[in-house]
Amino acid sequence: VQLVESGGGLVQPGGSLRVSCAASGFTLDDYAVGWFRQGPGMAREGLSCIVNNTTYYADSVKGRFTISRDNAKNTVYLQMNSLKPEDTAVYYCAAAGGTFYPAESHTYDYWGQGTQVTVSS
Repeated sequence: VQLVESGGGLVQPGGSLRVSCAASGFTLDDYAVGWFRQGPGMAREGLSCIVNNTTYYADSVKGRFTISRDNAKNTVYLQMNSLKPEDTAVYYCAAAGGTFYPAESHTYDYWGQGTQVTVSS
């Protein structure tokens, strides 16, 4: 069972980036999948999650970030637009197989290793 994030990098303020979360060893469609981030010296923050066709967004990213899934590729994406320097963080995806709360990291079962996103000019 493994989750692997990719797509992070350096982007200028106002730019866009799409990060991916690919699963192996299990079917992501059977799970709720969430995106979190953790900036330097910050607590891990829940950003978004998708379960079936229902999505959730934190206020800090609502209207800028979009979560989606491609079941054929067993992958979940987070499209990030209008990026700000304060979006700089390591971005993690996580999967929950049972009862969970979208923004509460301890309710997720599996985690990826994270991908760095840096927003800077």
